[in-house]
Amino acid sequence: MSDSQPQPPRSSGGPPGNSDGLPSADSTTLLLCAARLTDGRTVDVRLSGGRIEAVGTAGSLPGVGARVDLGGHLLLPAPAEPHAHSDTALTAEAGGPVSYSTQDVQRRTTEAALLQLGHGATAVRSHVRIGGVQGLRSMEAVLQARRSLRGLADLTAVAVPRLLTGLAGADGLAMLRDAVKMGAGVVGGCPDLDPDPAGYTEAVLEIAAEHGCPVDLHTEGDDPARLARLAAMVAGLRPGVTIGPCAGLSRLPLEAATRAAGQLAAAGVTVVCLPQGDCSGVERRGGGPAPVRLLRAAGVRVAAGSGALRDVANPVGRGDPLEAAYLLASQGGMRAADAYGAVSSAAREAMGLPEVRVEAGFPAELVAVRGDRIAGVLSLAYSRVVIHRGRVVARTSAVREYCDSAAAVALDLPRQGRG
Repeated sequence: MSDSQPQPPRSSGGPPGNSDGLPSADSTTLLLCAARLTDGRTVDVRLSGGRIEAVGTAGSLPGVGARVDLGGHLLLPAPAEPHAHSDTALTAEAGGPVSYSTQDVQRRTTEAALLQLGHGATAVRSHVRIGGVQGLRSMEAVLQARRSLRGLADLTAVAVPRLLTGLAGADGLAMLRDAVKMGAGVVGGCPDLDPDPAGYTEAVLEIAAEHGCPVDLHTEGDDPARLARLAAMVAGLRPGVTIGPCAGLSRLPLEAATRAAGQLAAAGVTVVCLPQGDCSGVERRGGGPAPVRLLRAAGVRVAAGSGALRDVANPVGRGDPLEAAYLLASQGGMRAADAYGAVSSAAREAMGLPEVRVEAGFPAELVAVRGDRIAGVLSLAYSRVVIHRGRVVARTSAVREYCDSAAAVALDLPRQGRG
């Protein structure tokens, strides 16, 4: 089930036009002019009703509404963020105990989502801790932020309880059910932290089945036997099951890691890796990210997320999907196009969102980045135009100028003080 699909009688963080009574998309027409596509063509793209209405050779489409000149930009399906921690984002420099009041969590969640939107992520799946002294307050705050972001970005909350087994887990089970009833669209958690990881996973799957929710679990993936049990438990389940960040797989012997990857592939499990570092949902154990090439070779669906955004797990986290793709290409050995696919098409698939292509009929979830090739865009992703539901929702424009010099004149570089 899609993160953004309504699930009556509760709201699941779906798109405008569901039970919240908001319009489904901007009804105006927008013409994107002179955009470059990955196949080298330069085209105009007309958007209407939240979808791509037409794609034609540059200058061939009549403009009815607003126009945006995308000359010099590569037009791509927008990335999505499958693994965020909005409730803890932007807390690295708190200078004292972090506040988890509803107001502060809502503010952090909103600011983090807008930062990620500026990078291009028009949909965000945020893992939210429930239980303990916070109870359901953080979940309530994230759901409030989700409502305030409607029309700008789609935000889905994942309920993450700490314990679900034994006497100590009884409260967690009740709270997890309450979180889903409140509007959490995904059932999650961290079985590694429970005394009975298999029992924890079983409880998550049971509650997810009751409510028809997707499952998204945190795990290091460093225990082959535990991964084998998980794969056996979730094999063939619909809606799909996602796990991550699975950095521990890279520390296993090659034979054990390959066997585990094959089991995950056979079970239809998607792995979300975090090339930018750890996240606050798992214990920090060092090492690199999940072995992406090994997983992909085994047939595992692999998406990439950003993880921590300037919290204690990663004080300099950017929450930038294009940086995650850059790291997959520069350090993970992936082709640039495949690396971008991990943060766009694969991330959207992991979140159950509709496919996006720059073709007529597809959702108008797009990002234009200055550049003419994927590799160049991942290298120098400075200026971006972000489109959500058929309208421009964020722009970032970088200006680079050089002082007057013979080299600048000879190469016709932009110079200071010159218009």
